[in-house]
Amino acid sequence: MFGLKLKEKCVAVTLLAGLIVSGAGTMQAQSMRRTRRETNANRQARIARIVKDTYSHKWEVGGGGGYLRYRSGEGLQRNNEVTFWLSGTRYFNPKFGVEADVRGAFGNAKIGTNDYLKFNPQISQYAFMAGPSYRFYAKQKIAASVFGVGGAGVGKFDTGSKGIPSSLLGTWPSETRAAFSVGLNLDYNIYPNLALRVTPTYLGTTFGGTVQNNAGFNIGLLYRFGRN
Repeated sequence: MFGLKLKEKCVAVTLLAGLIVSGAGTMQAQSMRRTRRETNANRQARIARIVKDTYSHKWEVGGGGGYLRYRSGEGLQRNNEVTFWLSGTRYFNPKFGVEADVRGAFGNAKIGTNDYLKFNPQISQYAFMAGPSYRFYAKQKIAASVFGVGGAGVGKFDTGSKGIPSSLLGTWPSETRAAFSVGLNLDYNIYPNLALRVTPTYLGTTFGGTVQNNAGFNIGLLYRFGRN
C-alpha cells in the first residue's frame, strides 16, 4: 500500500512538472513572437522615417560625366563624345519638381577623309535646359524619376578645324539652336542626403535646321538639402 501511494505521488509530481515546463515554454514562445512583432514594427517605423527624411528635401544638386553617341553632320558617321553635366532640381513635394541642367559634350568629327589624309577635327556642343521632373519610385535605398527638359543648344563644329569652315567639312554649322532631352534618373542612396545617380538619356538637337537624335548616359553624385 505504501509503495502504491509513493508511485501515485511520483506520477502526480511528474505531471505537475510537465505542465509547468509546458506552460513556461508556451509563455516563452508567446513572448518571443510578441518581441519579434515589436522588432519588425520598430524596423518598419525606422525605414519609414528614413524614407521621409530622404525625400522631404527641397533641393537636389548633382554633377558628373558621361557618354554621348552623336552625328556631327548630315552625311557623317556617328562619333563618340565624353560629356559633363550639372543639374539642380527644386522639389515642391516628394514627387514633383522642376529641373534645370547644363551639359557639355566633346569629341572628334568623322569627316570621311581618304586613307592618305586623316582629319578628325574636335567639336563640342553645350545645352542649357529646364523642365519638369517626376519621382515615381522612392524606397530607402533606391529612387527613380523621369524628366523632360528643353532649351538652347550651342554647337561648335569648326573651332578645332584649323580654320576650315564647317560648310567644307560637312559638319553642322556652328550656331545656337533649340535642344531638348528626356531621361530616367536612377538613384542609389548612400545617405539620405547623398546618392549615386545614373541617367540613361536621349538628347535632341536641331543644328542646321534638322533634328539630331542622340543617346547616351550620365553618371555622378547627387546632394540633397533644405526641407519642404
